Amino acid sequence: MARTVQQLFDLSGRTALVTGGSRGLGLQMAHALGEAGARIMLSSRKADELEQATAELQDAGIDARWVAADCAQPDDIERLASETLQRLGDVDILVNNAGASWGAPAEEHPLGAWDKVMNLNVRGYFLLSQAVARASMIPRLRGAIINIASIAALGGNPIGMKTIAYNTSKGAVLNFTRALAGEWGRYGIRVNAICPGFFKTKMAAVLIEQLGEDAMKAHAPLGRLGDDEDLKGTVLLYASDAGKHITGQWIAVDGGVSAIVAG
Repeated sequence: MARTVQQLFDLSGRTALVTGGSRGLGLQMAHALGEAGARIMLSSRKADELEQATAELQDAGIDARWVAADCAQPDDIERLASETLQRLGDVDILVNNAGASWGAPAEEHPLGAWDKVMNLNVRGYFLLSQAVARASMIPRLRGAIINIASIAALGGNPIGMKTIAYNTSKGAVLNFTRALAGEWGRYGIRVNAICPGFFKTKMAAVLIEQLGEDAMKAHAPLGRLGDDEDLKGTVLLYASDAGKHITGQWIAVDGGVSAIVAG
């Protein structure tokens, strides 16, 4: 007998690891997964921010823990995977969200900054996916990996934006998602991506100030920026059995910006 919609979206008894989860989009997605019944392991570099975010989740009735780790460092990634498994058991859902950006003209972009962005935004996604899959998902023939890309992956920069490394890394995340989905489908692992547009996060604050919030809203068909709810539905679809036949795909959550051609 077919399950109800409520049953398909229910994550009770499952465990989710969310990187970059102490604030912004990561914390929003952690709320969504926890509200659907999942146990949550948050990770980011700063313990104080993780403590605050975990307390916020717990105050909302969510079973949440944290591990401080730098997902640009292979040793930290191995430790994060190991501690999560030791403390919460098998990982059902991995949200690769930790990320970095750097603003500089392409002709002047520092090599060290390029490597910083690539190591966190691309290599870190690969290494953590590999560690979690080998230890937990592949042996059980199930799992959902959700990679956070960006609408910056979908085309070139508009005039005034100088984020060549970030755009390149997010384009790599999309093809990493497709390639991994194709390879790991035989293990029952689904791999999908979300491409957020502009949300009022700490990372986007400088860019919003430079380009102007009103101008950015005017460029979006829906006339708004993303808020504290707008990623919840998408991440829950990908994480739950409601999306059990979806893999290798991406969804832009951007108010329609990527659907139009700038005039």
